Amino acid sequence: MINDEVVIIGSGVAALQLANQLGNDKNVRILTKSKIRIANSYLAQGGIAAAIGDHDHPSKHFADTLEAGRFHNNQETVREIIYEAPSLIKAISQQGDVFDRNQNGEFLLGMEGAHSEHRIVHGGGDATGKNVIEHLISRMPENVIVEEDVFAYELIINEQKNRCIGVKTKRPDGSIQIYYGQHIILATGGCGQLYTYTSNAQTVSGDGIALAYLAGAEIVDMEFNQFHPTLLYMNGETKGLVSEAVRGDGAILITDDGIPIMEGVHPYKDLAPRHVVSQTIYEYLKNGHNVYLDISRIKDFKKRFPTITELCEQNGIDLSVGKIPVAPGSHFLMGGIKTDLIGRTSIDGLYAIGEAACTGLHGANRLASNSLLEGLYQGKKLSEWIDSSQIEVPIEEQQNHSFTQKKVNLPSQQQIKDFMMERVGIVRNEVDLRKQRKWLHQFKVHELNELDSFSVQDLTKIFMLITAKLITDSALKRTESRGGHFRSDYPKEDDNKWLRKSIIHKKKREVNKNHEHIKTALTT
Repeated sequence: MINDEVVIIGSGVAALQLANQLGNDKNVRILTKSKIRIANSYLAQGGIAAAIGDHDHPSKHFADTLEAGRFHNNQETVREIIYEAPSLIKAISQQGDVFDRNQNGEFLLGMEGAHSEHRIVHGGGDATGKNVIEHLISRMPENVIVEEDVFAYELIINEQKNRCIGVKTKRPDGSIQIYYGQHIILATGGCGQLYTYTSNAQTVSGDGIALAYLAGAEIVDMEFNQFHPTLLYMNGETKGLVSEAVRGDGAILITDDGIPIMEGVHPYKDLAPRHVVSQTIYEYLKNGHNVYLDISRIKDFKKRFPTITELCEQNGIDLSVGKIPVAPGSHFLMGGIKTDLIGRTSIDGLYAIGEAACTGLHGANRLASNSLLEGLYQGKKLSEWIDSSQIEVPIEEQQNHSFTQKKVNLPSQQQIKDFMMERVGIVRNEVDLRKQRKWLHQFKVHELNELDSFSVQDLTKIFMLITAKLITDSALKRTESRGGHFRSDYPKEDDNKWLRKSIIHKKKREVNKNHEHIKTALTT
């Protein structure tokens, strides 16, 4: 039996910030399904939003966050995180040379979509996530143990106390290992790999959300999926992210004929909120047009955006032409495991931070560069709470029982992605959503009463199907369009019915897991 005080599942910015901030007297273990540097945080080209400019103020950042989130946000959460952003940036910058500065030593502040001021702090031009993650890894305390290639597949719950006490994991060879802890943290990211086109790392397929749901935790706002407008698009495939900062520096979206597609669509034009830009590009592509980012106005593009330059050159794009072919793809999940401000879930001892969590910061659509900010905030605040808590839960080791390999009819991962993109993607409607719900229901993964016998590959598919069903059910229930959720049959926001109302899914835990069901409720 392996028993730690803190077990963190995931290795993104929220996970590493937590591990760094916890007291050195704690036994901390990080479990990651792949390698520590394979995470969405590491891929993040955009920066961290903070109101630190001479003409900026957190109240402006607060207002921009609510506007982008279409006022579905938890305003108290937004205020707390946004107003602390400057001090979080200052704390990291005092620890090392992480962020870009000008010759006078001042932060270089960029502009991104839906922001009213230049307030985006970058590191390495367009490699902010990599810079921050490398910084946190370099400062990892000795009391933190990192285990790679460990797939978490079941949370262990003390039913009498409604408390999470551990997690079951599998190694690539199929062996099972149980980790117990006083505090179990899910920092597994979102679920971008549920879609054909995505900016997400290969590992980000909704595992943590499915884990929490199966354990009985509340899941919320799963219909709100942000599709990033500009992924490099070649031969029908997306190859990687082209940061919104490119449009912030002056690039515009055009057709083959050079027609600017965002003209007259939104007052912010190419820097409109992401759902507006994504839907506009989608309509052009659907009607047989190609869409490009015209970068001809950007001076020293290769120097300003080295990561994007490398991505384009690897895929045969001649940047001297001044055009990058783009398409929208799944980027960020605003919903997730329902938590409070610091990450506590509806199950004692179980926490969620980062993109896996839903604190209410992002509302219906995340404001650009607020995600790394949220991870840094939650990691810091949760560490303070854990360090100050005096919780000690006696752990009784569970016995592993013998099992036989189960066989279950599962689709391919590609089929799950293609159907989600087609039916529950950028533009949705009742007919397609019902078709997808019927398709998902046939696999009956919600009726499985044990997971020990499945391979990591099949567990991944099972979790993808569970998370896909949560998204589909939520998208079908919300009969309006808001933020990242667009219904062509309900194209407008309906404040009378839906303003600040959430769809919550909770699996009822029973002794016989074969009688599982979803309870969906509207809450204010």
